[in-house]
Amino acid sequence: MSTSTIPAAPISSVKPVVVPVPGRPAPLLARVTAPLHGERLPVVVLSHGNGWSMDGYAPLAEHWAGAGFVVVQPTHLDSRAGGLGHDDPAFSDVWRWRIADLTAVLDHLDVVEAALPGLAGRVDRERVAIAGHSWGAQTAGALLGAGVLSADGALEESFADPRVRAGVLLAATGTGDSLTPFAAEHLPFMRPAYAQLTTPTLVVTGDADDSALSTRGPDWFTDAYHLSPGAEALLTLSGGEHSLGGVVGHEVAETTDASPERVALVQRVTTAWLRFRLGLDDAAWPAAVADVRRTGAGIGDLTTR
Repeated sequence: MSTSTIPAAPISSVKPVVVPVPGRPAPLLARVTAPLHGERLPVVVLSHGNGWSMDGYAPLAEHWAGAGFVVVQPTHLDSRAGGLGHDDPAFSDVWRWRIADLTAVLDHLDVVEAALPGLAGRVDRERVAIAGHSWGAQTAGALLGAGVLSADGALEESFADPRVRAGVLLAATGTGDSLTPFAAEHLPFMRPAYAQLTTPTLVVTGDADDSALSTRGPDWFTDAYHLSPGAEALLTLSGGEHSLGGVVGHEVAETTDASPERVALVQRVTTAWLRFRLGLDDAAWPAAVADVRRTGAGIGDLTTR
């Protein structure tokens, strides 16, 4: 596969940045990573998977920042870094707080700008994308338009945010009708309603991601693509498991399918998608699609519509 990419720009990062969220059980802390140079920089808010924090996902956050994006990584209340455990009575509402965290970041981009020296005045608030991995993908999907069904099938209120122009969902939860009995009992919020997701979205999945929470196998993670009107592309990683080759971090124990090639493909395709959908480079996405289809055999496959 072609190794040509946008040259990485020098980046800078700061943490913790305190983002105001009224009534939150604990302060919302975030990391901000951005290129040192450039104007009208688009924003990507990245929601981590269960237990992670703003300190994860360097392969994505640093790559996107090097490609010209301001990346904001909030630490949600389920983080292992002092967050709520599954046995905490408040855990059942964490999914709502996760969505509120992303909304708060968008509400307070002035705080984001002020936190990183030299960033003020360089952020383009009209070019905003949301991304997430695993539970973070379900969280991000809510701002893209996906609802959350209650156990009886009633649609919860909409969390769609018109400020968001594009999305990237990595290993996104499938529909709730395929949950195992354990997941249905303990994780009832894992019931995304994708028919309302209309924001242009790229879905990334692994064809070996066999979740213990679902009765269906790896195809469960393709629901976000097949059921969402806004999902325009599906990147499927050959042999990819839940960490998609290692997007959660470099050499972390949680990665069971470590592959620099898979990570590089995710970096390249997601960057091209974001540049295209946020109006930075109309040629980036068609070029990435052609490149994957020409040379991606054995690493990944890209489906578009």
